[in-house]
Amino acid sequence: MNMNNNKINNILIPNVSKLPSQKSVDLTDKLDGKIKGEEFKNLLKEQIDGPRVEHGISLSVHAAKRLQERNLSMDSDEFFKLKGAIDKLKMKGGRDSLVITDKAAYIVDVNNNKVVTAIDKENMLENVFTKIDSTVIV
Repeated sequence: MNMNNNKINNILIPNVSKLPSQKSVDLTDKLDGKIKGEEFKNLLKEQIDGPRVEHGISLSVHAAKRLQERNLSMDSDEFFKLKGAIDKLKMKGGRDSLVITDKAAYIVDVNNNKVVTAIDKENMLENVFTKIDSTVIV
């Protein structure tokens, strides 16, 4: 994974393995207009200043590798879809869940706010999803 992808993942997906650094970069003007109100700006600021765990969605090493291999990007819309789905799943008692968006399908460890793997839209229909207890389509 190149350094640019690591920076993007660390900003948009809280708690993904953050290296200690004294540098702060304001990227709010580089997010191509997909910011949903002040919530995403505040979340981005939190990540630069130091994230809080309850806002985070982490990626397993396997999921990060699959995102890269399948050219899947995690923009703010996708992040908020996953975050909202995880919140709903927690309320309903989901543990190992399938979250389907218009871009991809994700297997999520709900209790740990962790994306375990990701499947691109083109390959979704060919896959069998096992060991899940719930599904959300967002």
